[in-house]
Amino acid sequence: MTNTIRTESENRAHGGVQGVYSHDSEATGTAMTFSVFVPHHDEGARLPVVWYLSGLTCNHANVTEKGEFRGACAEHGLIFIAPDTSPRGEEVPDDEAYDFGKGAGFYVDATEEPWCEHYRLRSYIEDELPTLIAKEFPMADLQREGIMGHSMGGHGALTIGLRNPDRFKAVSAFAPIVAPLECPWGEKALTGYLGEDRAAWRAYDACALIADGNTVDELLVDQGTADQFLDEQLKPELLEKACADAGIALTLNRREGYDHSYYFISTFMLDHIAWHAERLKRG
Repeated sequence: MTNTIRTESENRAHGGVQGVYSHDSEATGTAMTFSVFVPHHDEGARLPVVWYLSGLTCNHANVTEKGEFRGACAEHGLIFIAPDTSPRGEEVPDDEAYDFGKGAGFYVDATEEPWCEHYRLRSYIEDELPTLIAKEFPMADLQREGIMGHSMGGHGALTIGLRNPDRFKAVSAFAPIVAPLECPWGEKALTGYLGEDRAAWRAYDACALIADGNTVDELLVDQGTADQFLDEQLKPELLEKACADAGIALTLNRREGYDHSYYFISTFMLDHIAWHAERLKRG
């Protein structure tokens, strides 16, 4: 496959350009779509990058259309990249449930049939897409990267950030799945994609990674107290304990009355963008 991008759309926004692009991915063996917001900048300038990973049933479009990040990114001079959550296409295996298969890649490299051929989101996010961004967006400074995400994408952001602490200088999440080994969403997805060996799951569980010695200096998490998934699936108190035990500075904001939706995310997106900007500009 040729790793060049196709422009699906580009629109002027907040003085910059909101683009949607696609390419043929070697990691997934499918076409993949992602969005990139590039704020206005001086010629030759190099801008920090924030990656945003979306949750179950979502793709690049959810945060691009509802995340309300562009004004803050323009103010702080940050590039904002939103990949898809799974491979797509008729050749890609799927499941009837919303929490497995298409739209539910869980940011893993699957090892089980029939998922292992295409469901390779870890390799896609950690390796292939950054290489493509570096080639196609010369203003992107990939020495200054942050990562954030929501729900399943919060799980992705935390685990990718913890596995790559030298790369990501800021890691944050909205209502993340912090311990997939301890919740129904995680147990279903990791069993399906990785098999029954729970030891193999630990690379994809933020609390397990921390317990196993992976660390970052600090984390920012926002969690709504009216989130319908709070007690059964999200369990932020487990991350709180893991960080306390490991000496990681966790800012866990419990937002009274907020649910799991983009009304919640968009309300606190500006806080997260400013938090990332402060840390990325130190570099």
